[in-house]
Amino acid sequence: MTDLIEDFWQARLRGEFFPPAYYGKLSIDQAYAIQLGLIERRCAAGERQIGWKVGLTAPAIQQQFGFHEPVFGCVLDSKPSGHVFAAGELIAPGFENELCMRLRIDLSGTIDLEQARAAIDVVYPSLEIIETRGPFTEQIALALADNAQQKTVILSAPSALPADLAAIEALVSINGVSVATGTGDAVLGNPLNSIVWLAGKLGACGRRLKAGEIVMTGSFTRQFPITAGDTIETVFSGLGTVRTSMSA
Repeated sequence: MTDLIEDFWQARLRGEFFPPAYYGKLSIDQAYAIQLGLIERRCAAGERQIGWKVGLTAPAIQQQFGFHEPVFGCVLDSKPSGHVFAAGELIAPGFENELCMRLRIDLSGTIDLEQARAAIDVVYPSLEIIETRGPFTEQIALALADNAQQKTVILSAPSALPADLAAIEALVSINGVSVATGTGDAVLGNPLNSIVWLAGKLGACGRRLKAGEIVMTGSFTRQFPITAGDTIETVFSGLGTVRTSMSA
């Protein structure tokens, strides 16, 4: 596995995020091991992991990408609501509309919904900013090795965890035009189920969730592209609004 991680690290340094030599050749377990190995190297080079993402949770997202179980990635960066990206700064960017949860205690292995709820400190209205750095749908294992499209997250002001996460509605607009609505039950029935799934999945990888980490729990709607000049806004009922934009 060390050799695989080294190959992917060298490819990344060359700007190759989906090395063609590995098309169709990685298992999902190998992909996660490469992902975690690359994150360790990035952190050793000065970045800092601040949390995790759970992806492919909503039926709309699973249908969009032809995948039928959640996936995880690592979060190494966040920006405040209102952040403006420069045109050309991101690689084939898009966004997803999510609730981000901060943990107040460590979690590991098999937990239930109530243990997940009790572990949450605060929740943020948020946007995940993704990059499509290669043929995601055709090479899902390579996409996982490349940290599951993650680039950064946009966080609005935090709130206490609501009683009924499944009923929260997200109203999504691009350039002032409504493009989608979704509710929390689109995220595995309840966004807390993403915490349950992630704790178990990381436990199987010999990892755990740590107090103070954030978890992006999955999109309420399908993924949308971002183009130069776009302004994105999502209103989460009872929680607040999160915004970002890209310069023309």
